[in-house]
Amino acid sequence: MGILNLTSDSFYAASRHQAIDPLLAAAEQMLAAGASILDIGGQSTRPGSTLLPAEQEAAVVVPAITALHERFPEAIISVDTFYSAVAKDAVCAGASVVNDISAGVIDPAMFSTVAALNVPYVLMHMQGRPDTMQQHPHYADVTLEVLDFFIEKTAALKKAGVRDIIIDPGFGFGKTSVHNFILLKNLQQFSILGCPLLLGVSRKGSIYRALGTTAEGALNGTTVLHTIGLMNGANILRAHDVKEAMEAILLIEQCRQ
Repeated sequence: MGILNLTSDSFYAASRHQAIDPLLAAAEQMLAAGASILDIGGQSTRPGSTLLPAEQEAAVVVPAITALHERFPEAIISVDTFYSAVAKDAVCAGASVVNDISAGVIDPAMFSTVAALNVPYVLMHMQGRPDTMQQHPHYADVTLEVLDFFIEKTAALKKAGVRDIIIDPGFGFGKTSVHNFILLKNLQQFSILGCPLLLGVSRKGSIYRALGTTAEGALNGTTVLHTIGLMNGANILRAHDVKEAMEAILLIEQCRQ
């Protein structure tokens, strides 16, 4: 899953695309490198970010999805949004996956909307909201609490009529670096849910702070964590750098033959 941001303040500057032509060029490179999914986000959810209203997000996201779908009609497009109205408009424009960092908390209409749209849904765990999530993250047992959250939320999604659920532990969303590494080590435990597992660690703070570098210098560290994640059961890598993520996938597949 290649990351395409339509914002001016996403934490990794190279992922920002604020015009259609650069966005299409980046998407073309990702697809050529092996991406199966393009994930389009219209607002930053970095720690401390301020949430945009749905109308403002849709004004950015929907035209971009329309352009992507027209240029690459065979590509799977995921819309990164927590607003049901944006999800609906995005799917009408050509998106076929909804990626919601809030797990339906910010917009309670999301579950029923996704069920009506009949598209896969990425269910992510987050403690708090983007503007507050990194102030005081606390868990007695982070793996157990995230697992319990998924058990509850997947049941609610199925009751609402959502049939295809992808789970994302939400690395960096209301979690310290210690929490993130514990989750990565225990990733295999989430297999009991029977859902595909998405790993979103690309160039994040847990990597670059541990290495004493920046997001720009965290590619090698990202590949290391991608490899660990794949070995521990991850099915989808949400990545800024598709070529390197695909290399990790291909080499892990060779090891499994």
